[in-house]
Amino acid sequence: MAKEMVHLVFPQRLIKKPIIYTVAKKFNIIPNIRRANVTETVGEVILELSGLKNNLDKAKRYLEKIGVKFEPITKDIVE
Repeated sequence: MAKEMVHLVFPQRLIKKPIIYTVAKKFNIIPNIRRANVTETVGEVILELSGLKNNLDKAKRYLEKIGVKFEPITKDIVE
């Protein structure tokens, strides 16, 4: 099982949607919210994602396709 720490930035139109839940169910990954900042105009979340590497890659592509900015975080920032 692979783990990846990521920083997600949600556009305003997606803030109220259950994106993290949807990705977890759709790609069989486990999200662990490490930090979040959500306002009426922007949502930022730092997540630890666990799952098969192939599923993590599919989840990343899906998030980017729907407009979520996806940035990997190096391990030394949050562990």
